[in-house]
Amino acid sequence: MNKWYFGLAGALLAGPLLAAPMTVYKSESCGCCQDWIEHMQASGFEVTAVNTENMGAIKARAGLKPGLASCHTAHIDGYVIEGHVPAADVKRLLEQKPEVQGLTIPGMPASAPGMDISGTPYEVLSFDKEGNTAVFSRYPG
Repeated sequence: MNKWYFGLAGALLAGPLLAAPMTVYKSESCGCCQDWIEHMQASGFEVTAVNTENMGAIKARAGLKPGLASCHTAHIDGYVIEGHVPAADVKRLLEQKPEVQGLTIPGMPASAPGMDISGTPYEVLSFDKEGNTAVFSRYPG
């Protein structure tokens, strides 16, 4: 099914959407969150952004332990996506459907999508309801 969505440059594009819509909770003033949303849209995700200054409550409801948090929190197909997780990892999560709560990149690594300053290696972690983590993927930066 084709849907209309906005690409990186804000151009209206048509193409297949990859999954159910994604809702991203973020601070209105956060530019890197908007850059990550554009990364996700350019990869075929339909994204709705919800601006809020109550991110602590959003993260608590999502089951995120403090050490797993980043700047924005997204929900898609029953999973939590925390921070600047690459679109390729979200696609793999949705294809494989592992029994996890979601994916996270704790903190804000400079080379992650939406930050886009190369040179900082980082890991994408999966996490479960108890806060246990496992490496989902690694990026050299």
